[in-house]
Amino acid sequence: MTIQVGDAIPSVTLKHLTDNGMQDVTTDALFKGKTVVLFSVPGAFTPTCSAKHLPGFVQKAEDLKAKGVDDIVCLAVNDPFVMRAWGEKNGVGGKVTMLPDGNAALTQALGLTMDGTGYGLGLRGQRFALVAKDGKVTHLAVEKPGQFEVSSAEAVLGAL
Repeated sequence: MTIQVGDAIPSVTLKHLTDNGMQDVTTDALFKGKTVVLFSVPGAFTPTCSAKHLPGFVQKAEDLKAKGVDDIVCLAVNDPFVMRAWGEKNGVGGKVTMLPDGNAALTQALGLTMDGTGYGLGLRGQRFALVAKDGKVTHLAVEKPGQFEVSSAEAVLGAL
C-alpha cells in the first residue's frame, strides 16, 4: 500500500556514511519535530537524476529553507558509498542529505518501489517527492513512469 497524505513516515533504520564512518539513521530521528522534504530518485549517477533532480534541490535549498523546510533528503536504493560519492560529485555541500536505502527498506515501507530489472537495475524507488511535518506526510507527488514534473524542487516549492 502506498503512503498517503496524513500517514506517518514508517519507522526504518538505514545506514548513512558520514565523516565519522558508517552510522545508523532512523526515520524517527530524521523526521521528528521538523519539516522535511524527501525526494527519491531511481538511482545515483543516472541521467535525469544527475542532470535535473538532485541539482534542482541543491540550487533551491535556500528557497526551500525560507519556506520553513528544516532538512532536504535525497533517497535512492543505492549503497552508502555510492550516495556519498554522488553527493560529492554534485556539490551538495550539506544542503541535501544523501540517504542510501541499500536494501530498499524505506522505499518498500512507503510502498513506492519500481521494478527496474528490465534495465538491469533490480528493485528501485519510484521518482517522487514528499513533505513531512513532524513525521506526517503533508504533500506527496509521485511521477508517472519516465516523467520528471511533479517531484522537482520547483514543484515542491509551489506546494509549500
